[in-house]
Order: sequence, then C-alpha cells, then structure tokens
Amino acid sequence: MITRRAFTASGLAAGLMAAARPASAADPTRRPVVVELYTSQGCSSCPPADAFMGELAKRDDVVALAFHIDYWDYIGWKDPFGDPLFTARQRAYAARLGQRSIYTPQMVIDGVTHAVGSRRGEVEAAIRQRLALGAAERVSIPIEVGRRSDGKITVLVPKAATSGPADLLLAAIDAEHVTEVKRGENSGRVLSDYNVVRSITRIGRWTGDTLAVTVGADDAWHRGADALVILLQADQGTIWGVTTVPL
Repeated sequence: MITRRAFTASGLAAGLMAAARPASAADPTRRPVVVELYTSQGCSSCPPADAFMGELAKRDDVVALAFHIDYWDYIGWKDPFGDPLFTARQRAYAARLGQRSIYTPQMVIDGVTHAVGSRRGEVEAAIRQRLALGAAERVSIPIEVGRRSDGKITVLVPKAATSGPADLLLAAIDAEHVTEVKRGENSGRVLSDYNVVRSITRIGRWTGDTLAVTVGADDAWHRGADALVILLQADQGTIWGVTTVPL
C-alpha cells in the first residue's frame, strides 16, 4: 500500500514569492544548497538516510531531492519510484566525482561532493561548507519564476558572465510517500520517503545570455506533483541556481 501526503501550505507561498525575485545583489551566494539523495526502498541501509532527508526537506537553506534508483529492484522489492534515468544521473555524478562505483544511500551536495546519506555529520559539514563560500567560489545565478494568467509558468535566467553552458532542468516532486514494503530487505517495514522526484527534464540550455522558457502547468510529465524544482546545472555537474515552485 502506498499513500501520499501533500505539501503543507506553511512556507510554500513565501517560497514562491521568493522564487519570483532574483537573489540579493548584496549577498548573491545565499541560495539554498541542493542535496540529492540516491536511495531505494529495496536497500536496508537507506531508511535512516530517508528519514534524514525528511529533516533536510524542512530547511530553508536546503533544497532536498530524493532520486530513487532501480538497480536494487532485483533483490525482492521493485521500488515504485525507481527510474533508470535516475540511476543514469547517479552514474554521471560518479564519473565526474571520480568514484569507482555507485552506492546507496548517497547524498550529492550542490553537484560537487558526496557522502553516505546516513552520515549526518559529513552531510551537514558539506552543507555548511557550501553555504560559507563567497561569490567567487560558489556561482549563484538567480532564477526568476512567474505565473501567467493562463496557468503556465515562466522561467527566466538572466544574462550573466559564465565559464561555460548549463542545463536548465525541471524536476517534479511529491512531498511525501508512505509505503508498506512487503518483500525484499525491508519486508514488513512502513517507509516514508520525502521530496520524491517523479521526473526530471531539460527545458533549456543557458549559455550566458538571457533565457526565457514557458512551462505548461498541467504537462503530463509533472501532472499531479506537489512542486517543481528548477535547477541550473553546469556541464561539470555543479549547481549554479535553484528555485522551488509549489503547485
């Protein structure tokens, strides 16, 4: 049995208003740190990291995204949120970060470093390090978002000096899912997963010039999601910008 819990209204309306404004010129690095968890309901080591993800999802200085991979599906439980595209994303990070293999639970922080997702101290230290960096060390490109009268969403990335191109990505996420696992390593457990990514799609390519993209509010690939997360990710994997839009 899988049940879904929606986002509460708390903080989300304010988040949307903030997303419609560019980052402060006086403090351009104060964007949230993006933390991506690579996890699976078929992995007995993952529930502590999933619970930690729920805590990170409540923070204003973090955008938490849970990507469920599919390579543990063979051991008895097929993760209902697993996607080979998410496994491919994790493999791309492994290549960039010089890993010999991929693993769960893994947290990738801002696209530049990783840690075992259940090692809270290491993850927290990586988040603090990213937040402490100055503008010269941590690129922060503001992403402006607005809603049109027809319900569509406009995304604007402004013109800025850049060392290379970046993908504008749109992820559709569900706030929380509760699943009764009936087989596999977590058989008999009821698992809670937070900020579950259901799809991630490239919606544009930014090369330093102003980029404007319009997204339909009811497009099939994110219909029914609780929120959209828009990422600006450089080719080397570093996150340059992020904003969240509740639906």
